[in-house]
Amino acid sequence: MKYNITILFLLIICLNTYAQFPDSERDGKYFEVNGAKLWTVSFGEGEPLFFIAGGPGNTHYGLRHFDSLSTTNTLVYYDAYGRGKSDTAEVVTEYTLERDIEDLEGLRKAMGFEKINILGHSYGGVVAQGYAIKYPENISHLILANSFHSYLMWQENCDNSNHEIKTNYPEVWEELMKIREQGAVSSNKEHIEIYGRVPYGFLYAYNPNNFKPRGRKPYPNPLNVKLYYQMVGKDGDFELTSDIGTFDYRKQLKDLKMSVLIYGGRYVRVAVPRMMVQYKMFCPQAEFVMFEYSGHNPQVEEPSALFVLIRDFLSK
Repeated sequence: MKYNITILFLLIICLNTYAQFPDSERDGKYFEVNGAKLWTVSFGEGEPLFFIAGGPGNTHYGLRHFDSLSTTNTLVYYDAYGRGKSDTAEVVTEYTLERDIEDLEGLRKAMGFEKINILGHSYGGVVAQGYAIKYPENISHLILANSFHSYLMWQENCDNSNHEIKTNYPEVWEELMKIREQGAVSSNKEHIEIYGRVPYGFLYAYNPNNFKPRGRKPYPNPLNVKLYYQMVGKDGDFELTSDIGTFDYRKQLKDLKMSVLIYGGRYVRVAVPRMMVQYKMFCPQAEFVMFEYSGHNPQVEEPSALFVLIRDFLSK
């Protein structure tokens, strides 16, 4: 009986803790930006911290692990154009890196913020860097989380991922090569299905158990595949073209004047550490941290250490 009461008490604490944060689907607000409605979820106290999700094509929902930062900052999560609960394009060519950068600026204005802090995760960091270069006067602090400094780094992401799949999932690789020999490319439905058999935790995690399916209710439009292949190119899992095949911030990063924090995870087969550490050369004024027990998502695998780092950085 004693143990049942203890378990019930802990459950109540967990439910109350979860309940203190807004719901991603219900407790948000739309803002009209560049002719489209963008869904935002904002809460907390202090200076605004905008989160830009990865993919390209992902929603803000996967970034809700950062919620506890709301005790020191006003968190602004949003679904970019074509993602989640935001409007989608009638024509896929409307999805561009430049559009994502301009939509962030439009959202800042619509929400009435003079200056903002930004955390861009993975592809979100590509948007964040582009925004920081174009609108440096609007940023107080810039955080690049497991991101990419150039198309060359992203291409190495593809090359390394494919090497790992070929080495560790040879049965998947063999099937993939068969359909590629018949003319299939990354954006073909069958290609996407076979490629997707490789577990997320294998390519992205220090501990794959941290990323097992939890049976949660799916968030709307969780990954816009058409948007993804518009941005990376029709065979973007092997050879980049389009926007992601051309961006390159390496020469401009050294000129950023705002405070910059860059971090990555040691155990990741994308945003690979060999390329990640090059940020020390291209952006020498930044604080650089490598999380030794994380993959692509230190906010999941080493949250305590990460949140201390972010709070300290934002307080400077």
